[in-house]
Amino acid sequence: MTFLQPLRRLSDIVNQAAILVCVACVLTMLGISFTAFVYKLATGNTLSWTYSLARLFLPWIGFLSMTISLRYGEHVAMTLLVRSLPRVLTVVAATLCMLVIGLFGGLLLWYGWGYFEGTRQVYMVSDQIQISGKFTAIVVPVSGAIILLHLVQGFDLLEHFIDDDTVIDELIETADVEKRP
Repeated sequence: MTFLQPLRRLSDIVNQAAILVCVACVLTMLGISFTAFVYKLATGNTLSWTYSLARLFLPWIGFLSMTISLRYGEHVAMTLLVRSLPRVLTVVAATLCMLVIGLFGGLLLWYGWGYFEGTRQVYMVSDQIQISGKFTAIVVPVSGAIILLHLVQGFDLLEHFIDDDTVIDELIETADVEKRP
């Protein structure tokens, strides 16, 4: 499995980049909204383009957040049910789950790329600001590719194999280390 190590590192790097892009999108949205607020306070008028421009970042936040939550095992899972199964059936359920995740990522990539290529609309944010629909459409195949890349993490994406006692022991150990002078 050493051939997967570079891909796993790449998955971690891409995940960190996705986190940075999400933070940048949220900060940009806040900046646009704050600008509109300050402008309204200063002049009494509103900027018509602020809402439309800020809204263009929502697909980026939504789709990239989906890939980030997948990487950390925070996706919808039936952990309690799966953990009550015998070990063999747990592996079968986890394998099926990974296949469904892979299928979803593949569909996002395949159909998302077609959606991106076919996008012709231009968002009229204002008379001067026009943004191509490709800006928001590209996030669909990008998120599909990230999901497929995260699959190299294997069963680490799923909570089914996490030993609760080990996690609790690690948390206690971390808390003890932090309390020491």
